[in-house]
Amino acid sequence: MSIQFAAATDVGRLRPNNEDTVLIDATLGVAVLADGMGGYNAGEVASRLCCETVVQSLREHAALWHNDPHRALLQAIRQANRRVYEEAHTHPALRGMATTVVVAGWRDGQLIVAHVGDSRLYRLRQGLLAQLTRDHTLVQDHVDAGLLPASGARLTGYRNLVTRAIGVAPWVDIDLAEHAVQAGDTYLLCSDGLTDMLTDAEIARILRHTGASDAAARALVAAANAAGGRDNITVALIHCPPRAESGA
Repeated sequence: MSIQFAAATDVGRLRPNNEDTVLIDATLGVAVLADGMGGYNAGEVASRLCCETVVQSLREHAALWHNDPHRALLQAIRQANRRVYEEAHTHPALRGMATTVVVAGWRDGQLIVAHVGDSRLYRLRQGLLAQLTRDHTLVQDHVDAGLLPASGARLTGYRNLVTRAIGVAPWVDIDLAEHAVQAGDTYLLCSDGLTDMLTDAEIARILRHTGASDAAARALVAAANAAGGRDNITVALIHCPPRAESGA
């Protein structure tokens, strides 16, 4: 099964700079997306360091990635966490920087996924969109505890308060999952600049009408900007073509 990648990022309509980063390594079959936080340009530095370190680690340990992708991915994110944490504590201008991260890598018909924070992974299968990651946020904790209805989560003023992030401490708790890939699937990695502006139904409608190309990535960003663009907007798409389309 072949896979196709696409990505787009935009500063949005209100923020002065883009603190999101997205990297794709098609050879490894990996997409990495991070949403940085911190004063001045520190968020931008944190997200860039995180994505670069994850990809570099997977490249340096390519044999481990092929033989034990779970271990390789956890090792890469832990290395990124240490790097961001150490840089933040070495340079005063970067103190307090941190970032979310979501990584999706294709291995032998499976999508290996790891994430920290509230950047998400979705799957579009046969026209139906499903969120595959759970946000590490105070709001999600309240929803899980029955203190807040899921329908009201997008409307709260503290919806972006994350409970886990890369670079906050020398160690980090990482969620890891594996999903069987079917021909025709499209997977979306995104920062909250997309999901704060668009509902899941709106995202699904755009993907169903535009496919999983660069044009689809740009269409998602444009829709988020049209809805207000209150934050940086970043998306990455992984598409597994139907067998006829892929030539199988």
